Amino acid sequence: MAKTIAHDAARTTARTPVQQGAFLSGVVFLIVGVLGFIPGITTNYSAMEFAGHESGAMLLGIFQVSVLHNIVHLLFGAAGIAMSKAVPKARQFLLAAGIIYLVLWLYGLVVDLASEANFVPLNSADNWLHLLLGVGLIALSFLSRDQRVAVDRNRTTER
Repeated sequence: MAKTIAHDAARTTARTPVQQGAFLSGVVFLIVGVLGFIPGITTNYSAMEFAGHESGAMLLGIFQVSVLHNIVHLLFGAAGIAMSKAVPKARQFLLAAGIIYLVLWLYGLVVDLASEANFVPLNSADNWLHLLLGVGLIALSFLSRDQRVAVDRNRTTER
């Protein structure tokens, strides 16, 4: 009985690498979404627009952001965390998110960054980040879906 109680207290879960990838990606997207709403971390915060290329706000002084852009990051984060609970959904999230980011990268390359069509908004730094995210997320979708990794608060061991 004591062993069961101790085991329950540790709240051990088993996740595959693809689930961990989706979960960690989701956490990063949530953090980025929140940081986009924090003055100081987001420079020119008072110049943030809801959407569009007119938004003068810059996350970390580099990446052009808007309220819509930040909300999208928050939604991606929530989706990544929620979909990390099941292996097929985790893989689906990583693959779909990667494809979406590659499409955004291509969009950023062809759209005039100063036009109304740049509704996201995007700048050159965003474009290259979207390329890296797209490739990285797709690569994570190919992580092992079979090998489970036991995770508890005190240690991590492979089973």
